[in-house]
Amino acid sequence: MAVQQAMGPDPYFPANGDARYRVHRYELGVDYRPGPNRLSGTARLNAIAGRAALTEFQLNLADFKVGRVRVDGRAPHYTHRGGRLRVRPAKPIRAGAAFTVEVQWSGNPKPVNSPWGGLGWEELADGALVASQPVGAPSWYPCNDRPADKASYQISITTPSAYQVVAGGRLLTRTTKASTTTWVYEQSAPTSSYLVGLSIGKYQTVLLGDPGPGGVPQHGHIPAHMLTDFSRDFARQPAMMELFEELFGPYPFGEYAVVVTEEELDVPVEAQGLSLFGANHVDGARGSERLVAHELAHQWFGNSVSIADWRHIWLNEGFAKYAEWLWSERSGGRTAGQLAATAHRKLATLPQDLRLADPGRKLMFDDRLYERGGLTVHAVRCALGDAAFFRMLRGWATVHRGGAVTTASFTAHAGRYADGPLDDLFAAWLHESALPPLPQASEASQAGGTVPARPPYPPTNASSA
Repeated sequence: MAVQQAMGPDPYFPANGDARYRVHRYELGVDYRPGPNRLSGTARLNAIAGRAALTEFQLNLADFKVGRVRVDGRAPHYTHRGGRLRVRPAKPIRAGAAFTVEVQWSGNPKPVNSPWGGLGWEELADGALVASQPVGAPSWYPCNDRPADKASYQISITTPSAYQVVAGGRLLTRTTKASTTTWVYEQSAPTSSYLVGLSIGKYQTVLLGDPGPGGVPQHGHIPAHMLTDFSRDFARQPAMMELFEELFGPYPFGEYAVVVTEEELDVPVEAQGLSLFGANHVDGARGSERLVAHELAHQWFGNSVSIADWRHIWLNEGFAKYAEWLWSERSGGRTAGQLAATAHRKLATLPQDLRLADPGRKLMFDDRLYERGGLTVHAVRCALGDAAFFRMLRGWATVHRGGAVTTASFTAHAGRYADGPLDDLFAAWLHESALPPLPQASEASQAGGTVPARPPYPPTNASSA
């Protein structure tokens, strides 16, 4: 699936990313020493110029020492300040031409500043993790930091042998020499820069369930003393995977891993093929099980089907929120209709100043966006009826697999499954700030009942109503 390129800079983060070219592959080689928190790296980016010749372009990279830059093997002129590596090739790159960029850098990685605090590389008491959403990726490697610019990755990380490295993707090799070990991961699926996840620590690795022939390997990496509680808290993740594959289509990547750190995290963080949880999310009582479902659902909604720019973040969070409600239905908890009613009552007591389709940078992670996003998906379910809704849902995740989408993409897609226009529904839920009435399912639609025990669609790529 070709990535839908957004034109011009991201309106929320105009300093991040460069729409004049796209990267189709990153090859990163990183050496990290936890004690002094010292990182050195080399990157090779295989890229393609856009519709105009490139006399200059930019990458995003935080406050590191840049030792060398090459474009197609030749030294360019470059400047590096304010998180931007501006590169002027010795010879302009023709429109549509492929080119390579090589960068060497070193320094002490730290989070980049943002309105939500530090993002990206975080040094832990004994190790490190990367949680980059939305603009933290440049905290540790040079990148075209825009969500629509999706590429494959090969990441080689060398650390002291006492540490384990977990990254999203398939572990190709693990090679120990003297006191260090090099871990090489391959993520072949198109990946946004902020979704390149990484954790370095001392973990025990367990297999969650038996994937069986053709199943998805699911591993947990946790501190050994948390194993008992983790085993209970994540015991139902394989059942979640089974449900989401029924409803959304095949899992879009080759494997899935969860990491639990020794430290507390405000919220879990999804990366491609990987989710990071804090010690506070493991209590042995399944107290955070809805978050387990939420992060897994992001592998379809947000990671495989990505957003073209950050105005459309509700497409990530609304669908992941609704997946929590679908899991509750299937697992014997409250139905989506009941959870929608609870969410609606809560939102009705809060300020009515959030416009879902374009919340603005200040509100893009507001709790109301998650709840209203889930309610919007439920409103679509009520309007379509269950049979058409689940066909629509599976079609959305399948048709746009590996791509990037907008709110307009979704409204057009959903409209193809409806018996009548959905314009008023989407105007009210997406483009107006006032909270619409609670969605009500018609008797014929049966929406808000229970998730069907068997999917009401053929096991094929259903792309029409």
